[in-house]
Amino acid sequence: MNSTKTAARTAGLLYVLASIPGIFGLLYVPSRLVVRGDAAETARRILAAPTLFRAGIVADLLGQAAFIVVAFALYRLLKGVARPLAALMVVLLVVQIPLAYAAEVHRLDVLDILDSAGPAAAQRGMMSLASWDNAMLVTEIFMGLWLFPMAILIWRSGFLPRFLGVLLFVAGLAYLADTLTWLLLPAYGHAVGGIAGKLRPLELAMPLWLLIMGAKDRPLAD
Repeated sequence: MNSTKTAARTAGLLYVLASIPGIFGLLYVPSRLVVRGDAAETARRILAAPTLFRAGIVADLLGQAAFIVVAFALYRLLKGVARPLAALMVVLLVVQIPLAYAAEVHRLDVLDILDSAGPAAAQRGMMSLASWDNAMLVTEIFMGLWLFPMAILIWRSGFLPRFLGVLLFVAGLAYLADTLTWLLLPAYGHAVGGIAGKLRPLELAMPLWLLIMGAKDRPLAD
């Protein structure tokens, strides 16, 4: 049971399962309810489907909490390669979770604002959504940073293919390029974000490989 192959498949399964709520809460729900640049239509959609909006918030909170387990499953798999680097990976992953939780407060505020039904409610709701976007932008810095130590660990491991480390490194760079462009040069945010958005999903190649292919079978480090 204590082999890299078993630990890899366990970590991959947990990673995939933890990603599903995040995809629902951070991608699917906003795509259905938020119309950028149209506060009135966004308010109408949210008020017409408040349960879906709340489900997106809950899904993100659950997904973020699940990644605590993912962090330690990956640490168990990779600590034998370089324990300090594996610990850094865990820290950079876990630190983003309270940031994401704090960001969701802004989405909860949206419902309170829209329920007030004042004449400026729609615009105020969009401002709260913008605050959520900004908070998640800060969180995404760590979504990128934690991929770098994991990329190095996989490159050095010897029991996982090196190309997975390369893909993780590229995905990490995409996160940082997207975030830093919006922070420093927002006029270029959409252009860089369009490219980065195609590269960030490369991260998912790693958990899918772990789940399907596993790793070379070696004793797991104590």
